[in-house]
Amino acid sequence: MATTIAMFNNKGGVSKTTTTFNLGWMLAERGHTVVLVDADPQCNLTGMVIDVKEEDALATFYKNNPGRNLRDALEPAFASRPKPIEAMNCVPVEGVDNLFLIPGHVGLAEDEVSLGIAQQLSESVQALKNLPGSFRYLFDKTAEAYNADFVLLDLSPGLGAINQNLVATSDYFIVPASPDVFSVMALESLSRVLPRWHRWATNAAQLDALSGADYPFPKPDLKFLGTVIQRYRLKGGTATEGFRGYFDELDRAVENILTPALAQAGLVLEAEKYQSAGMDASLRLVSIPDFNSLITNSQQARKPVFALTKEDTESRGFVWDTQKASIDSFRALFESLAERIETLTT
Repeated sequence: MATTIAMFNNKGGVSKTTTTFNLGWMLAERGHTVVLVDADPQCNLTGMVIDVKEEDALATFYKNNPGRNLRDALEPAFASRPKPIEAMNCVPVEGVDNLFLIPGHVGLAEDEVSLGIAQQLSESVQALKNLPGSFRYLFDKTAEAYNADFVLLDLSPGLGAINQNLVATSDYFIVPASPDVFSVMALESLSRVLPRWHRWATNAAQLDALSGADYPFPKPDLKFLGTVIQRYRLKGGTATEGFRGYFDELDRAVENILTPALAQAGLVLEAEKYQSAGMDASLRLVSIPDFNSLITNSQQARKPVFALTKEDTESRGFVWDTQKASIDSFRALFESLAERIETLTT
């Protein structure tokens, strides 16, 4: 069965989408089959895979590919259609083998209320019992169809019912963050929210209505993999002074606030597992500085920074030499991240 990993932080602007895309690509390069899921109604991950530069490009894609997005794939549950949820016909990601996308849909947010009601009242309202288990059911069916090793979920910022469901029913989660005061505050918030979500999922899995639904709600077994720190500038090969202090604050927040709360809820791995992946008490998986000008090339080429070629950047001479050094550095960072994910999830 595939390993499902959620990228989650209730703070926005921490490069969840970029992390999901780049990690998925690197895992695919390393021989794994990976399904990416765009569960953010903003559909930024979908835009990294499908060319959406033209006006109404997403609407055209939906029209020409009926049922080929996350919201429509869940319609049998949310609209009570007389047909079962089926494996998604994923969009292959160009440029690498064995990487596939379940596209997002801007209308997914409209299902938030229905799911929220279902997750509170599913035991007493039978018509809602199929909703809470439908997401994980779809992901498992799709992963089985593609013989996938990993399913990576790109989530929106926020603490709504969809994120609650997707995080609580994942196998693992990663917290992308940036070195600023708001990310420190977000970690403190997650230390309270995530144990509460896990308690809800544990109770939900014991309800007869949900365990016996057409799309059974799974027994949760969520574990924290670590943080990915991004969106900071380098000077002389290290983070600038303005960011270094926040790195220390993030590490302290993870070590003294987040990890103890998660450990009490049973949401962390054994200490030896993190140590085997070369991680210390900060549980930082990797630190990734700003892509700077390369992010534009990455978006235009619809491939990760570490996969960019000289032709993609249209650079020459000294400029290309400098960019090539950065590209190689980013490749090493994402190789390290992928290797740690492999170690922690084995």
